[in-house]
Amino acid sequence: MLAKKVDKSKYEIYLTQARAKAKAIENEAQKVLDQAKIKVKEMQMEAKNSYELQKIELQKEYENKLNEILKKENEIELMIQTQNQKEKEADKFLKELEKEKEALEKQKILYNMKLREIQKLLENIAGMTKEEAKEMILKKTKEVLREDVAHITRKIIKQASDDAYKKANFIIAQATTRYAGDFAGERLINVVAIGDDEMKGRIIGREGKNIKSLEMITGCDIIIDETPGIITVSSFNIYRRQIAVETVKRLIEDGRIHPARIEEVYKKVETEFEQKVKTEGEDILVDLGLGGVGIHPEIVKLIGRLKYRASYGQNALGHSLEVAHLAGIMAAEMGGDELMAKRAGLLHDIGKALTHDFGGDHVTLGYDICKRYNEPEVVLNAIKAHHGYEEAKSIEAAAVCTADALSAARPGARREVLEAFLKRVKELEEIAISFEGVIKAYALNAGREIRIIVEADLISDDEACLLSKEIADEISKKVSFPGEIKVNVIREKRAVSFARAS
Repeated sequence: MLAKKVDKSKYEIYLTQARAKAKAIENEAQKVLDQAKIKVKEMQMEAKNSYELQKIELQKEYENKLNEILKKENEIELMIQTQNQKEKEADKFLKELEKEKEALEKQKILYNMKLREIQKLLENIAGMTKEEAKEMILKKTKEVLREDVAHITRKIIKQASDDAYKKANFIIAQATTRYAGDFAGERLINVVAIGDDEMKGRIIGREGKNIKSLEMITGCDIIIDETPGIITVSSFNIYRRQIAVETVKRLIEDGRIHPARIEEVYKKVETEFEQKVKTEGEDILVDLGLGGVGIHPEIVKLIGRLKYRASYGQNALGHSLEVAHLAGIMAAEMGGDELMAKRAGLLHDIGKALTHDFGGDHVTLGYDICKRYNEPEVVLNAIKAHHGYEEAKSIEAAAVCTADALSAARPGARREVLEAFLKRVKELEEIAISFEGVIKAYALNAGREIRIIVEADLISDDEACLLSKEIADEISKKVSFPGEIKVNVIREKRAVSFARAS
């Protein structure tokens, strides 16, 4: 019984404790709940304040945008009004212009009528037709304006010379000092050593069959005279002559000389030369730094053949290489494409490799072959420009023209037949004398300069400048010459008086 009471007492204690704990938990929960409610209210207030602020900002932004739109609308409306006003003014102006045009047409008709009346009156008074009077007036006008034109021409030339002279001289000096090529004049004959005179008879052959076959196959003259130990091979075609020389040398070494053997050796040498010129062309491109620029194999072969072509005694390949180097140096100095200038300089005379085989001048032949094999426009322009067929259109083409003149005109580069030289000099003097006001003309410096003395009373200083340009243009049209010719017009006024004893 006592035990049951004790257990019941413990139970009540536990129950009381549990209730106290539960009450404490409940109080704590209530406290947390109250804090949460307070927090929620604070957050609600903060959100409400934030909303109000954002609402105010958005309202302001909306009002600003609206004001801008209204301002733009006002501006557009003003522009439309202005445009309408301008259109009205333009229409009004056009109507006035039409009226003025109609009035002008009436005035023009009236003017023409009066002009015809005056013309008839003048013809009756002067005894000249309209065409005669027009010709006389134009002639007088030309005489009056000639002095003004001459003055302007002289002024422009002087200004251009002042700006360009120093720069041009510097570039040319740089080019010529950085490259100096060797030169050896080409001849029309080659001498072949034969060892003994017995070989001469074998080359001639029975009844001259061997020498006739040799001349027919090679296309060269084989000259055998009394000069001991040599024979002479002559031809204007260097390529053909070199093949003939090599053929003769091999026949002499072999000792078997008869028509069939001559033909066999000639064909073999010709084949070897074809391969040789191609190899030489490729080597030249590599030396110039043009090995990878895509020049067509046929043009490469023609480059090699230039070695066997001469112009006025100057080797065509040597000249082309000289022009290529000079043009490359000058183009580089002037900010152009050095490799393109070298390419154009190398190919500017490529037509000379074809002139022995085809009709036409070397400029046209070179232009056609390069155009066929898709050479750049700069190269095509340089080919035509270096002989004045068209104007140079690029720095590179202009450099080629300058380099060509330098290479051709330098002393010792070229030689001419005496008759052709004398004919050219005579033509130069005759052209100069044909101009009005010229007293005397002298060709000097092997035809590289013509000195012209004019009448001081007829030709002014400005007209002398214009006259030199006109004579130079006439020479370019009528005379064929390498390089350039200096036209020097001299005007001198002399006053002479005598003092006599009184």
